[in-house]
Amino acid sequence: MFHATTILAYRSEDKAVIGGDGQVTFGNSILKSNATKIRTLFEGKVLAGFAGSTADAFNLFDMFEGILHEKKGDLFRSVIEFSKMWRKDKHLRQLEAMMIVLNRDHIFILSGTGDVVEPQDGKIAAIGSGGNFALSAARALEKHGTLPAEELVKESLMIAGELCIYTNTNIKILELI
Repeated sequence: MFHATTILAYRSEDKAVIGGDGQVTFGNSILKSNATKIRTLFEGKVLAGFAGSTADAFNLFDMFEGILHEKKGDLFRSVIEFSKMWRKDKHLRQLEAMMIVLNRDHIFILSGTGDVVEPQDGKIAAIGSGGNFALSAARALEKHGTLPAEELVKESLMIAGELCIYTNTNIKILELI
């Protein structure tokens, strides 16, 4: 497992939300505590988050957005094409990196090994060092609570930030309504 960050995405009945912490680490040092690792793509219709090297994130976000434009915003077709390109690129496939992309209809986890995973419930996905903490918290909050989607994501990331040393509680949230 690589030590990165925590990104959590959630699709409710009326919203798609993604959140990420702000911590950037290098070895056992914190380089920055307020980084933005999530963004909107394709004219604000797709949300994306990245766990891995920051320099690689910009390249992969740009590459994915280019494919989204080619595929006219079709997220499913875009993730398949992107996965093929990421896996075929000799340098990029070596990255210890993952992405989550989502819109109102779909949510996917992507990796350089060619993985394209749609969560079984189609609603919650998490990546990064604190991903399992955030995922567990989100599932529990959804099952036993009534929080709005953005609050569910924020609270789940806060819990992950309290447990994972590579995640902090400086949370940023983006949503599609």
